[in-house]
Amino acid sequence: MLDFIVVGAAQAGLAMAYYLNKLNKDYLVVDKEAKIGASWLNRWDSLTLFTPSEFNNMPGMVFPAEKGHYPSKTEVADYFKEYVAKFNIPVQLNTFIENISQEGDHFILKSPQGELRAKNVVIATGPFHIPYTPPFSKKIDQSIFQIHSNYYKNPAQLQEGKTMVVGAGDSGFQILDEVSQGDREVYFSGTTNVKVLPQEILGKTLWWWFTKIGFLSFSRDTWLGRRLSRSRQPVIGTDVKAILNRPNVEAVGKTKNAEGKIVVTEKKRLTDLRNIIWATGYRPNFNWIEGQELSKDGYPKHYRGVSNIEGLYFIGLPWLHTRGSATLGGIKKDAQYLYSYIKTHSNNS
Repeated sequence: MLDFIVVGAAQAGLAMAYYLNKLNKDYLVVDKEAKIGASWLNRWDSLTLFTPSEFNNMPGMVFPAEKGHYPSKTEVADYFKEYVAKFNIPVQLNTFIENISQEGDHFILKSPQGELRAKNVVIATGPFHIPYTPPFSKKIDQSIFQIHSNYYKNPAQLQEGKTMVVGAGDSGFQILDEVSQGDREVYFSGTTNVKVLPQEILGKTLWWWFTKIGFLSFSRDTWLGRRLSRSRQPVIGTDVKAILNRPNVEAVGKTKNAEGKIVVTEKKRLTDLRNIIWATGYRPNFNWIEGQELSKDGYPKHYRGVSNIEGLYFIGLPWLHTRGSATLGGIKKDAQYLYSYIKTHSNNS
């Protein structure tokens, strides 16, 4: 039986593995994908990080790029592969954990490939579980191509003709920017009243300023941290106003309903759509962990990653402790905390 199983082989799981190495634990990292870095490689082709390379360092290894460089998804995946090799992290791929339960002093993890057992488990599956589209999307005629941003790669996937991008977050505006580069007519559905932050201010990167003012270090347990965690995230590094001012882009407000080939928005009834890209986010799913108490928004209840179940931990969740918890470079502080906690409290550590 293993001391630990880590579920998820992206930045959170690999950072945790680094510290389990330091604790000399007998552990295994499992991941449902077929290759290291797949959680990044599966996203759209033109994706780049908002954070420059110097703020993307995971514990024990500097991100291999010059200062000020904004890495592509491929560079991030390559970094993970090098990280696994450097620290000899044992990873078992193609292992989708469907259920976790307790039996006596250990956990049973069930997958189509069989059962795994461990005294302790770290859940590092991140927040992006179930791609969300509104229920009325099922009423849209099949002649209209629909795709969630989770599966969007590039404009070549789309049919010729008018396209609607739904969603006013970073993904929505980045995809809107890409699909409206030519002369394709594109509708934008979502609020246009968004806060936009540039990637650089006065010659310094945004993350440099965030670090200096301590923005990434405000705890979710403080008044300011609670307020920030509930507020709408700003769009970073995308010139929203310029995109919306393109002659082939029309903002139509929020999408309200649909039936057949008719899509109803706040400002217009659309009858000529050929494509819809839903950049409408995700819903968490932790129901496969038996006995885990969830909050009203579906996330596990915990304190800095320590759950209500002895021996069960979480890492890589948004605002696990601070705004920086969800970033590539910020994961190490949460991993460090769990390392210190596990050192003295873990189940048979």
